[in-house]
Amino acid sequence: MEGKPVPDFTLPATGGASFSPQAARGTPFVLYFYPKDATPGCTTEAQQFRDLHGEFARLGCAIFGISRDSLASHDKFKAKLGLPFELLSDADETACAQFGVIKLKNLYGKKVRGIERSTFAIDAGGIVRRAWRGVKVPDHAAEVLAFVKTL
Repeated sequence: MEGKPVPDFTLPATGGASFSPQAARGTPFVLYFYPKDATPGCTTEAQQFRDLHGEFARLGCAIFGISRDSLASHDKFKAKLGLPFELLSDADETACAQFGVIKLKNLYGKKVRGIERSTFAIDAGGIVRRAWRGVKVPDHAAEVLAFVKTL
């Protein structure tokens, strides 16, 4: 996926808007896929992107979180954490499929389909410049920021 154009899709976003990579062309952006609103790892990851949002913004880079949760769930999650960026609802797994982030995961000994925590940095020309898969939350947002500084 690195070095290739970002797949196009349109997803509903918090704040009553919608998002498509095509419409975002001209500025770099980060898409981070996460399993579920208001779970411990996803909360920590969102807080880390929130806390570094000002630095991303100074670089002209937008951040978007994507999960299969509903917009209502996203709105609550965003408000509770004070997230300054939009969350995208991919209930039908359109973007998840395009980015290959749906995996069989082990949950308490059961196999379940879910989102593998993954992040993608896209440059202003719409090219995927870096992909992180199987992300471990600690310090991940800082690692993404360090990479975005090189774009």
